[in-house]
Amino acid sequence: MTITSRPLVIGHRGASGYRPEHTREAYELAFALGADAVEPDIVATRDGVLVLRHENEISGTTDVATRPEFADRRTTKTIDSLTLTGWFTEDFTWAELATLRAVERLPAVRQHSATFDGVSPVLRLRDLLPIVDAASERTGRALQLVAEIKHASYFASIGLPLDELFAAEIAGWASRDRLIVEAFEQTVLHEIRDRGVPARYTYLVESSGSPADLVARYGRKALSYAAHLTNAGLGRLARTVDAISVDKKLLLATDAAGRVVGPTDLVARAHAVGLAVYTWTLRAENRFLAKNFRRGSNGRDFGQWRQEFDVILSSGVDGVFADQPDLVLAALDR
Repeated sequence: MTITSRPLVIGHRGASGYRPEHTREAYELAFALGADAVEPDIVATRDGVLVLRHENEISGTTDVATRPEFADRRTTKTIDSLTLTGWFTEDFTWAELATLRAVERLPAVRQHSATFDGVSPVLRLRDLLPIVDAASERTGRALQLVAEIKHASYFASIGLPLDELFAAEIAGWASRDRLIVEAFEQTVLHEIRDRGVPARYTYLVESSGSPADLVARYGRKALSYAAHLTNAGLGRLARTVDAISVDKKLLLATDAAGRVVGPTDLVARAHAVGLAVYTWTLRAENRFLAKNFRRGSNGRDFGQWRQEFDVILSSGVDGVFADQPDLVLAALDR
């Protein structure tokens, strides 16, 4: 476990509060604003190229829906028990995806960011590594990458093993000092570790439900995320991963009216068994804040973000994912 003097500040998909996520501009801005690390979500193309998108369904983050040449690629799929209709990275070659341009995923909330729609191309994982290296050299800081492996069981089922593809792509760049690998599925974390990738391994935990890999294996008998966060569950996790990364709801204790009254004891319990703890996602807009930290009725306006951030930071958490990393640093400076 690595517990730092202050939490690691991770630009969530870059500085995604200010620029369309997973673009060069979002990543570079995150580092310019002082982030210690950036987090890409990693999915695959039909020809096995690892690309950076929030999901493999890309109609909400690219201009693919406006491209007549790709109209026939629209389809419906079930991925991790969720049925989705749209366009999927695994139905495109990298050469085809490279022609698309990124758009703001939340245009109603982030209208300023949406003015950058159509400017930036989709990035590959291999495109991000030199961005991290250049920012490290420019700032004189040892900056990090937090790589999230998305839908690994699904991709394996269609012949695209993300563990193998990722291990090959990251070879020669990875080290425990600058790479964190995270996933909602323990299976792929173990597979990447077994391929010898030097990194710190982090298990992502939702506030409800069960992991997709366990559901695929055990069905309704799959161990829930909640069961992983009991004292016994944390003890088991500590034998196989370095950290957990949890929905921020799990760090916010609430009263009967749903008002945040302080931090929960999850961080302390995880630290007791040797696990570091990260949380996601710190965002300033009312839409994303707990009800007693909202200001006014407009979801896109900034609310009392500092108060919510302060509660989360007071939990002793080791790292936070933030859409506006500069605001987290402002809260820490205070």
